[in-house]
Formats: sequence, structure tokens, C-alpha cells
Amino acid sequence: MSMKLSVILVNHNSRILLKQAVQSVVEACKSIEHEIIVVDNNSDDNSLEMLANNFEGITVIANEANLGITHAQNQGIQQAAGEYILLLDADTMTIKDSVEKMISFMDEHVNAGGMTVRMLSPQGRFMPESIHGLTSTWGAFLKLIGFAKHLSKTRLYDRNRKDWVEEFQVSEIDIVNGACMLLRKSALNETGLLDERFFAHGASIDLSYRLRLAGFKNYYFPKTYIIKYESLNQEKFSWEYIKYFYGAMFIFAVKYLIRVPEIKVKGIPQLFPPTYEVK
Repeated sequence: MSMKLSVILVNHNSRILLKQAVQSVVEACKSIEHEIIVVDNNSDDNSLEMLANNFEGITVIANEANLGITHAQNQGIQQAAGEYILLLDADTMTIKDSVEKMISFMDEHVNAGGMTVRMLSPQGRFMPESIHGLTSTWGAFLKLIGFAKHLSKTRLYDRNRKDWVEEFQVSEIDIVNGACMLLRKSALNETGLLDERFFAHGASIDLSYRLRLAGFKNYYFPKTYIIKYESLNQEKFSWEYIKYFYGAMFIFAVKYLIRVPEIKVKGIPQLFPPTYEVK
């Protein structure tokens, strides 16, 4: 029988934050049968040496080039043996009982394909993207292209609804936040892996949508939390950020809005079918 949980973190030159992230996961998973997989995208800040000197028993995949966050996450998933896959950003800190609570929730909700939890900044500020999984830019883009109609559980239009999800309300959601994404491995067997054309942005939005198309539900679970340092974001005026962030929006629009009738997922026409399989 496979183990309960595989935790996957992708790193690129974030040695100090990665050390804190891995240490917090080690503490949070002490009572869970688990494995920790770190995929390093050719860091030159001694991240690999730090891992070797401080952590025993974790799996490290050392890439010889920066292959992108999404490709690296897929590398980890393909090697993972867990019933559940926890994708964590390397600038997060996992609270001691958070993983146990997340797994218990997934065990109780067999229709759940993915879930996320409440995220707080180091200063204790609640991060609203915990709930909707979208930045304001992505939200505006999805409204602009008319895709928001497929996200009935995401507040992109009427932000003053009285019945909307609040910070401490467990709820079904459309998009699972990619910074802390707990996935059911059997659901990935149906959807396929993350779409690697989304190099650094957009893959969690795409996968969340595909989980729903496959008949699974996504959840926001605020009865525990993680801390998110927001320190891995690329400079928003850099060419790298523009290329991958806005390029992801173009890929998303082409994937779901260009009509190719012979290729469908649950009746939704797509330009490209999922091409990555879980092994």
C-alpha cells in the first residue's frame, strides 16, 4: 500500500526560505507516513548543500537547468508514492497541525480533488487569494475573455454578495491556490498532470478547472493556515515576469476558447487535450 502523503517543493535560489519551509514540513508531518521531495531548478546559492547538510531522508531532484516551476512539480509528482500530493511554494511555513487537518478533511470528502487553506502573511494579514486562487489581474483577464461564467464559485462580478465565502468559512471553490495545493493522486490519474506550457504561472488555475471538469470538487479549508512570505515573485516589470505571466494568459485563452470540436473534455472544447500522465 502506498504512503499517505508526498510533499513537493520546487526551489530556485531560495536557500534560506527553503530551509525554513522544509523544516516546518518535517515538523508538521511527524505523525504522518510521508515523503518530502525537493526539486531544485539549477540553483547557484548552495541550496543543494544546505539540504544535504540539514535534512536526512528527503528526496532531492537536481535539475541542470531552470526547467520551470510546472515541469519541476511534475517531476516530483511522477516520483511521488503518496495517496495525496501536497504542492507547496518554497516561501511558505507550514503550521504544526495543518497537514493533519488537511488530510482529515480530504479523507472525509471523497469527492474532493484538491483543496487549500487560509494563508497569512508573516505580519498576520489574511491573504484573500487563499479563497479565490486568483490575483486581481487574472480575475480581470478571465472576465475580459468571458471565461468567468465557468467559475460560478469565484466572486469575479458581485463582490458585495452577502452569501459569499468569508475568511473562516469552509466552502467549495473553483480555483485552488497554487502556493498550498493538496491534491488527490487518484484524481490526477484522471486529469493528467500540470500543463507544462504554463512555465511559472497559471498551471494551478488550469488544473483546478480540469479537476472540476472531471467531476471532482475543490475546497477552501480555513480551520488551519500556512504562512506565505511572498518573497519568490519575479519583478513585475522584468521581461521574465511579462513573458511567463502574460504568456500564461494567452495559453489559457487559446486552450479553452478556440473551438476544436473533435477534442473535448466533459463536453468542453479544447485546443489541446491533457498530455501528461501520472505514473
